[in-house]
Amino acid sequence: MSDQDPNETIDDELTTYSVDDEDQLQPEDTLDDGDLEDVLDRGYSPNDRPQGVTAHGTTAYEESVDETIDERIRQEVPDPDSAYGAPDNESGLDGDRVGGDDPDAIDAEDDWLGDHEVGDARAGRLVADDEGAHDDDEKQAWASDVGVDGAGASAEEAAMHIVDEIADEPDED
Repeated sequence: MSDQDPNETIDDELTTYSVDDEDQLQPEDTLDDGDLEDVLDRGYSPNDRPQGVTAHGTTAYEESVDETIDERIRQEVPDPDSAYGAPDNESGLDGDRVGGDDPDAIDAEDDWLGDHEVGDARAGRLVADDEGAHDDDEKQAWASDVGVDGAGASAEEAAMHIVDEIADEPDED
């Protein structure tokens, strides 16, 4: 038999509700800028129906069985802002892109590979005229390409490419 009085309430951290600020959703953590000053005045409205109770994997058996691709496709919700199938390629997804299907790929016309500003040949190790041992009182940084030096180039040096001299700058439209 328990020696606890049945009229006595259990007061532990799991059954108590605090009205202090640490348990309340703060205004900076909400997406709605209401005109209420007190956090407790803001109400909470749950969903109209439970979410996910009919989803695959809610029972032990479903967790042990993999979901089929057809079941996964049925769960997909199309993006309403998508321009898939739009006339005249509004989406821009059908154009030539450098990087293939990579989401970060850029349009081929925006690529620098055809520009006169980027060279095709990679420069080797760059060494300053003063070899890094003497005083350098020039305002500009100058360096000479001494060739690939044991493949020890830094990322910045590896990004350097040799640009051929161009007599006339192409006119920009």
